[in-house]
Amino acid sequence: MENLQLYLAIISGVALLLFLIMKWKLNAFLSLLFSSIWVGLIGGLGTDEIINSISKGMGDTLAFVATIVGLGAIFGALLEHSGGAQALAKYLLKKGGESRSRLALLTTGFIVSIPVFFDVGIIILMPMVKALAKKSNRHVLYYALPLLVGLGITHSFIPPTPGPVAVADILKVDLGYAIIVGSIVGIPIALICGLLVSKKLVPQDEPVEVDDNPEEVSAPVDSQLVHTIMWILGLPIFLILIGSLLKTLANEEIIAQSQFIDLLGFIGHPFVSLLIGTLLALYFLGIKKGVGKDDLFKVTNNSLAPAGSIILITGAGGILKTVMINTGIGDIIAQGMLNTSFSVLLLAYLVTVLVRIMQGSATVAMLTGAGIVAAVLPGIDLSMLEKTFIMMAIAAGSIVLSHVNDSGFWLVNRMLNQSVQQTLKSWTILSTVISVTSFALIFIMYQFV
Repeated sequence: MENLQLYLAIISGVALLLFLIMKWKLNAFLSLLFSSIWVGLIGGLGTDEIINSISKGMGDTLAFVATIVGLGAIFGALLEHSGGAQALAKYLLKKGGESRSRLALLTTGFIVSIPVFFDVGIIILMPMVKALAKKSNRHVLYYALPLLVGLGITHSFIPPTPGPVAVADILKVDLGYAIIVGSIVGIPIALICGLLVSKKLVPQDEPVEVDDNPEEVSAPVDSQLVHTIMWILGLPIFLILIGSLLKTLANEEIIAQSQFIDLLGFIGHPFVSLLIGTLLALYFLGIKKGVGKDDLFKVTNNSLAPAGSIILITGAGGILKTVMINTGIGDIIAQGMLNTSFSVLLLAYLVTVLVRIMQGSATVAMLTGAGIVAAVLPGIDLSMLEKTFIMMAIAAGSIVLSHVNDSGFWLVNRMLNQSVQQTLKSWTILSTVISVTSFALIFIMYQFV
């Protein structure tokens, strides 16, 4: 009877979450919070236990995530304000030539989405896509789809973007592992879907329609700005990887602990490495380019508004995880999985897919999937690499079937001046192919861990 009550708690909790977001159009933060309290009540927690779960879940999650998301938002805003994203795209297009323009846009999206939100990346780079389409007299989707693939894959798979950072924290996955495995999964899928599959989805019998005055791509390229952006962007990631490697080697007693190792580990912590990158961006993309103090203040201050929403939603996801752990739901599911051949990897993917399809938000889908899986993990003995692949399965599920309940779908639709049917036949299908192929690759790799 107790097990039945716990299963009822999780099923009704997810149903309530979907109902509040889809039917009542309630903010995701409030929806996750209400659903967490509901799960606690139905799952048998006392009122004091629920309050403590809310406090602990929010505090533990934001202790790590808030700092990284905040720094990443400032970094991304500086990149946008400096014109760095457009400069990078022009630079890659110039180097690759027209024959490699789709690869250049794919690469641009992949890199830009590291510090910049998916929606922002679309807004600042779509004029470049329209200019290319007009210049070459090709359908706009010929260039837009590779860019969208690059933006979408990094947004879902590779920290320090907010979604992967939040999932990594909830599942206690080392960010160094997440960056490496996310790249191993993301790069080949990006090439396959962005260059090969996307080409099949470009309409051949529809007229080419592009805005009259798209951004000019033949304007001079600021190579110095591009080089500055590349090393500022790469430095924090490099430091995180070094810090993670040294931490792993020291824990495995392959290398001895020392003050030097501790110092490199400190510099390589995401807090410190991203702070270094942000300070460098403030100087090289702001002060050195002649941006005044007042303008810099406005740019950095305004960047925290969307970050605040992401931070609160992420914290609410942490609450859901903590409530489910405290009710014992995770132990019941874990025990059931151990008694059957059902894989936690498949559970992670399917739960995330379900929530994504039903309510549209990739972030909410990732947090819900991570919360349920995190409740299961304490009952299963998994290595860090295995947990990282589970994190990637959640990422794969979060990008599936972008359709009319997804804000990203409508942004793509509006920016490209497409009909709903055209967007469904292109980006919706492509996002689903990305999800299915990436999960297939993750599943195969997981078998060898």
